[in-house]
Amino acid sequence: MNLNDTMKTTIDLSWSFADKTIRDTSYATHGYYTYPAKFIPQLASRLILENSKEGDIVIDPFMGSGTSIVEAILHKRIGIGTDINEIAALLTKVKTTPIEISLLHSEFEILVDKIKKTLTTQNAFFVQEAVSEMIQNDRIDYWFLQEQKEILAIILRYIRQIQNNDLQDFFLISFAQILKSSSIWLQKSVKPTRDLNKKIKNPFDLFVKQTNKMIKKLNEFNSLLPKEVYNNIDAFRKVECMDSRTIPCDNEQASLIITSPPYVTSYEYADLHQLPSLWFGFMSDLPEFRKKFIGSAYKERKTIELQSSFANNIVAQLKNKKKEEVRNYFSDMLETFIEMKRVLKKGGRACIVIGNTEFQGVKINNVQVFQEQFLNLGFATQQIIKREIPSKMLPSTRDPKTGRFIAATEKNVKMAYPIEYILIMEKK
Repeated sequence: MNLNDTMKTTIDLSWSFADKTIRDTSYATHGYYTYPAKFIPQLASRLILENSKEGDIVIDPFMGSGTSIVEAILHKRIGIGTDINEIAALLTKVKTTPIEISLLHSEFEILVDKIKKTLTTQNAFFVQEAVSEMIQNDRIDYWFLQEQKEILAIILRYIRQIQNNDLQDFFLISFAQILKSSSIWLQKSVKPTRDLNKKIKNPFDLFVKQTNKMIKKLNEFNSLLPKEVYNNIDAFRKVECMDSRTIPCDNEQASLIITSPPYVTSYEYADLHQLPSLWFGFMSDLPEFRKKFIGSAYKERKTIELQSSFANNIVAQLKNKKKEEVRNYFSDMLETFIEMKRVLKKGGRACIVIGNTEFQGVKINNVQVFQEQFLNLGFATQQIIKREIPSKMLPSTRDPKTGRFIAATEKNVKMAYPIEYILIMEKK
């Protein structure tokens, strides 16, 4: 396909999965945690089944909530995932870990009993100890009222005392999921906005409800997981918190890569993950935290040849900080594609799920840029799929001047990702 014809691809409705309900897309462990911009498991499953076979290595270097890794192991593939975000690594590890339900129930009963006793006796000394043990950060006080902060500190202290790492991590994800509802973060907003009039529910009640929901989801996951995978999960899964440009896989071993990379201004994902990152000690300073995300203008990096005339043209049209931001983004992505080439077998495929956006009135055609970069690295275009996005947990609008996510009620807005593409490239 001619690079200039890429955008003319017609929509393939079979890839939109418009008939799928929230229940359909949150089955098994996919329903553990609300994660921004995750693609639905049906999309990952279809790509896996059409482009790999049982026993193959499937990699997601931007694994996010771990959708591809969960689907890989459910289909008897070996799933390898990386993400620079600690919350993503923890979540994916938990979502792909089978746990005996009776063991989980027993530990949960003990945990609930301990928390209840502490809350009902109003042990001021214990509360003070729990609060002193939590991460001391002004942004926790910015988002949480004192009463909720104390209850959360008690819950977290008891979770941290659990000896079994798999059980502790399971409860940590339940804890992470209730943080937004326990805070004064505007409930229906993915943009960091405070709601000082928000009616906040009791964090303990939220935790019990969320954990019970997750136990049901885990039971479903256990029943779906092939027996050989259940009994030897570490042989079928490798999840690491690391840069996408250092995939933990030997040369030419992988058959398939499936990933939905972050968009330009990916450091906004740092904002969205800040509550659990604060409580778990993954983040102390937000600007510093942003620096590690793909394409961040908050970091300095060496200038490299982008290997794309489309990318160079886009960068040339931008002004000020946006020029540096977009150049960094395309540079980081190119280095990730080079790493993908290293780990893929000859004939292996990279499936990149991405959309286009706009900054300062300049169209950022990621699909054309990525396709050209892959071609210049020695890949061939196997297929380009254009799909509608019926729903995706992302802000749906951008400011046309800055490109930043904004509220849908503001004027002069543009839809962020009404459609996206699946770019399937094959290593020659």
